[in-house]
Amino acid sequence: MIHVAIPAMNEADFLPTTIDCLAKQTFNSFRVWVCVNQPDHWWDYAERLPVCENNQHTLKYLYNQDPARFRILDHSSKNKGWQGKAHGVGQARKVLMDSINQHAGPEDIILSLDADTLFGPDYLHSVNGIFSRHPAAVALSNPYYHPLTRDDRLDRAMLRYEIYMRYYAINMWRICSPYSFTALGSAIAIPVHAYRKIGGMTAKKSGEDFYLLQKLRKTGWICNHNNQPVYPGTRYSDRVYFGTGPALIKGSKGDWDSYPVYDHRLFDKVGKTCDYFPDLYTKPVETPMSDFIRKKFRESDPFHTIRQNASTKEGFVKACYQKIDGLRILQFLKESAAKNMVSDESALISYLQRFHPQYLLPGQKRGTGYFTDSEIQDLHALDFKTTGITLLNKIRNLLRMIEIIHQETDRP
Repeated sequence: MIHVAIPAMNEADFLPTTIDCLAKQTFNSFRVWVCVNQPDHWWDYAERLPVCENNQHTLKYLYNQDPARFRILDHSSKNKGWQGKAHGVGQARKVLMDSINQHAGPEDIILSLDADTLFGPDYLHSVNGIFSRHPAAVALSNPYYHPLTRDDRLDRAMLRYEIYMRYYAINMWRICSPYSFTALGSAIAIPVHAYRKIGGMTAKKSGEDFYLLQKLRKTGWICNHNNQPVYPGTRYSDRVYFGTGPALIKGSKGDWDSYPVYDHRLFDKVGKTCDYFPDLYTKPVETPMSDFIRKKFRESDPFHTIRQNASTKEGFVKACYQKIDGLRILQFLKESAAKNMVSDESALISYLQRFHPQYLLPGQKRGTGYFTDSEIQDLHALDFKTTGITLLNKIRNLLRMIEIIHQETDRP
């Protein structure tokens, strides 16, 4: 059984299309769990009443669905909404997954979606097949692709954000980091037994998908490949504090400080640090991340305790990866980038020139992913604020193609 978990807030206009995608699935053994939610005190604020009323329309729509298929969690009607600090999409996902966990079998699958996600009729069938073929997988981080909208400002922001995400994941694969995944709440699947092993998810107001996948990755392998992508909604949203929606709002105003395209040499520093893990088993060794690690953990030798507790070098290296995890890597990149003063455009072109120069050479035989000679000229003058949407989309698609190669070759 696949249990589809969908948080919904102010989604009356979008949810029916997602439900229609589910109705067309070739895989029939699934149940749909929807948590319609908002803080309860919003009923007392005139500016929030439209969201409350929209949620009531969503509930009415859901109660007209097949009760054998649908499970509706009402956390939006008066006196049923979130109380206190526990609210937001992270809380909704946790309530959904915990509710599913109470009713599901260990081999069942929790499939996380958003209420504006589109996908093909074989999506659920593909997810079931992945876990059948890879029983050791603790999660699936499914491939994604944001559709364009013909709104120039919105599309420009989305392409810039997706370039950031794909570039980040590609470089994490390049340095062989175990944390090479993209966390999108609309594109995650988890076997129930894996969810139980980590003791469930932690509710976060934003970023809950990242912390969930990181927690799972510390227990096993995450599959990233599927020939059935999901198509998340391309729209502005302020329902969370960070993530796709807020990134598009800030990005459309030219603010990309939270999502820089990091210099590939910063990823190299992370990779070289990880290469030192076996050497650190016997004695302290200076690494490219040593100053950052000492400051972050407030320890003169952050690996001393691990060294004392590890009985084997293999166990020590594993513990190092647990400590220098995806969050610490991101923090190191952010801190280093602030001192690096390399523009986003320069960082991207430098990466392509270093690792994929064949795509930037004029006069080459053209094929999938290649740029025309005139586009190559434009690339060398790349400006995310002014470069045409067509070229930005080609950059996005090239990175997607590179990413798929990594996804296909990634193994436990």
